[in-house]
Amino acid sequence: MALISIFRGLVGLEHTAIENVRRDGDVLVIDVRPMARRRHRCGRCRRPCPGYDAGRGRRRWRALDHGTTMTFLEADAPRVRCRVHGVVVAHVPWAGHGAGHTHTFDAQVAWLATRTSKAAATQLMRIAWRTAGAVLTRVWDAAEAAAATDGLDGLTRIGIDEISYRRSQKFLTVVVDHDTGLLVWAGEGRNRAALRPFFDLLGPTRCAQITHVSADGAAYIEEEVTARCPNAVLGIDPFHVVKWANRALARVRIDAWQQARKLAKHDPKMLTGWARRHQVLPGQDLARGLKGARFALAKNPENLTDRQHAKLEWIATTDPRLYRAYLLKEALRLIFQMPPDQAADALDQWLAWARRCRIPAFVDLARTIATFRPRILIAIEHQLSNGLIEGVNTKIRLLTRIAFGFHTSHALIALAMLSLGRHRPQLPGRT
Repeated sequence: MALISIFRGLVGLEHTAIENVRRDGDVLVIDVRPMARRRHRCGRCRRPCPGYDAGRGRRRWRALDHGTTMTFLEADAPRVRCRVHGVVVAHVPWAGHGAGHTHTFDAQVAWLATRTSKAAATQLMRIAWRTAGAVLTRVWDAAEAAAATDGLDGLTRIGIDEISYRRSQKFLTVVVDHDTGLLVWAGEGRNRAALRPFFDLLGPTRCAQITHVSADGAAYIEEEVTARCPNAVLGIDPFHVVKWANRALARVRIDAWQQARKLAKHDPKMLTGWARRHQVLPGQDLARGLKGARFALAKNPENLTDRQHAKLEWIATTDPRLYRAYLLKEALRLIFQMPPDQAADALDQWLAWARRCRIPAFVDLARTIATFRPRILIAIEHQLSNGLIEGVNTKIRLLTRIAFGFHTSHALIALAMLSLGRHRPQLPGRT
């Protein structure tokens, strides 16, 4: 009896009787059965139900290894007749319905998957990566079902964004709580139909409690928020506006680089040996300098290195047009650091400058910003920013690399929610 009690504690079993412990080849098998009060219950809703039949006989569930020995629980798997769910396999206290692993095994896999590499998790637990994806989905669903409160309760300020998770062909729409910084919802797609389930889960009452929404200017987000959240103000966050400016600046830099490449065709023939060190190749030297200017142009001035400062000075002398584009980007960025009562005038002045700058990329950007001007000013006034969401998106991009190989997006969403949401997996046996 003492040995049985020790094994019950080692395996982490509750409401379970151990009948026998034996070796079966290279694995350890523990014969178990639910205690009397846990028998004849529906595997889905756990209501007491009349028995139906013996099912398919005895079944095994993977448990945590003991040392280097793979361990399984083995028990009968009868079926019961539930008045709600029909004929189902009876509930067992050590595993979820339809699972092939114990609760403690699932918990350890989920903890490892959210904190270690794919290789470490699969090698340590001796499972396939797709199996880990199924475990993550099961753990997340169980955590949500067992939660005392709905994770969507109390939402007032949210940010909505989209992220590519598979070679720019598959997208997730994510929602982050501005007040907690937690990921509260994620769904596959980047259209109104993809976002609609989130507001369906909220319901009319909680939708009416949403006061602020930040987004990236996508039309489908504005349409859905306007239709579902009557009391919300929608702002285009500064992060995305500056991102648009950086994108326009990149276009100007690439155009300048391509022009330099064309000039390089007229350079003299490249010499060899010692003479090459002193040879001047105007087109090639200009193209090489512009190619290496990407980070100097994109970074904030306070974060520039000495070499990047020198690169900007070189651009100012060699390509005034590109340097003017850089100044336009920086001027736009600084607007979002101004007090709200000064930002409107500053933005109007910037729009006037951009319209007459004779740089097509920034002329186009001025049209876009003029369209979203009211939304941008709302974001400045209410201090809305998708900085939190972009931080979450960066972490999701890392998770997508880890999650490569999952069969469906549901496993990736579960991994993201367990890593960045309110339910963080815990190692079994730890408090």
